[in-house]
Formats: sequence, structure tokens, C-alpha cells
Amino acid sequence: MQALVGLFYLFVEKLKSIEWLGPLALRLYLAPIFIGVGAHKFAHFEDMVAWFGNPDWGLGLPAPTLMVFLAASTELLGGFALLLGLATRLAVIPLIMTMVVAAGTAHWDNGWFAIAPGDPETSTASVLAAVGIPAAESSLQNSFEVGRRVSAAKSILREHGNYSWLTEKGSFVVLNNGIEFAATYLIMLLSLLFTGGGRWVSLDYWFARYLRRSSAS
Repeated sequence: MQALVGLFYLFVEKLKSIEWLGPLALRLYLAPIFIGVGAHKFAHFEDMVAWFGNPDWGLGLPAPTLMVFLAASTELLGGFALLLGLATRLAVIPLIMTMVVAAGTAHWDNGWFAIAPGDPETSTASVLAAVGIPAAESSLQNSFEVGRRVSAAKSILREHGNYSWLTEKGSFVVLNNGIEFAATYLIMLLSLLFTGGGRWVSLDYWFARYLRRSSAS
């Protein structure tokens, strides 16, 4: 038993030498996402302003021009900061706020799932419903309706379209646009808030190292 404990602690010590891979992986995953959505907002600025401000088919937010500019700037600049590992802890704070606003305005009313589950038997909602989470019950019931509609759409496409070509790159799904992705990005950003950009492959590390040497000399 003592030997196993020793091996475990040795394993942990070895992991510490490569712990910088965790923050690096999160940064490289999130950076292109935020750079892409920020650039998209700037490229389609007027359309985004209309969507942010319209209360009927949009978000109905006040000062939509300012809101789009702030969101796009935060995402674009924050994405590059994550890519470089520059002021990582500071950069993720406005990105976290952006994800909270996005989840509460654009996705909250659609529930959890980004893509509506079409099969109740394989849906993660069935696991959550089994432990008594009320919101999962409605998602599970919704998956029956989603499955019925997807089956109907597939039947129409098989009869009237080139179904094999249409599905060659992936299956048809119903986009639910829930908070799933926003919540996932939020959790990843929170992790970077606590860990920072990591060693060796972030500018934060090299700036901090330079400042320590300068103060010591």
C-alpha cells in the first residue's frame, strides 16, 4: 500500500512539470472562438445592432450600437490576449461578463442544450431526469417532439431530395440554442482566471520572469 501511495505522489510530481499544458490547451481552444465571433460582429455590425436592439425578433437590449461594439471588442481583443497569453487573468474578466450576458439574454429561454436531443434513450437529459432535476424532465419530453420532427424532415428529404448527399457531412439536427456552449466557455474562462496563462508559452510568464530579474538586480 505504501508503495502505491509513493507511486501516486511521484505521478503527481511528474504532472507538475507539465501543468502548463492545461492553461495552454484552454487558451488555444478558446482564442479562435472569440476571435471569430468578434470579427463576425464587426463584419456584420449593422445587422448585429439590429438584432441586439429589436425587441420583437432580437434581444431588445438598450444602446445596441454600444453593446455590439463592446461585445465585439471584448471578444476580438480578448481572443488575441488568450492566444498570446497576455494579461490572461485580466482579459478573461470581460469575457466572463460577456458569456454571462449572452447566456442570460440570447440563450436562457431556450434551456440548456445547444442542439436539441432527438433521442430520449441516449439524451443526457435522461440521466439528469433520473436524479430528479425538474428542468431535465421538460428537456426529456421535448426530445420526443424533436425526434418526431427530425424523423419527419428526414422522411421528406429521402422522398424529395438527394438524402445521401445532404447528409454526407453530418446528420440533421434541431438547433436549440440553449446556454450549453456559453456555460462551457464560462467554466473554461473561470479556470484560466485562477491558473493564469501558464508557464513557458505565455507572454505573462516571460514578462513576470523579466520583472523578477530586474527587481533582483
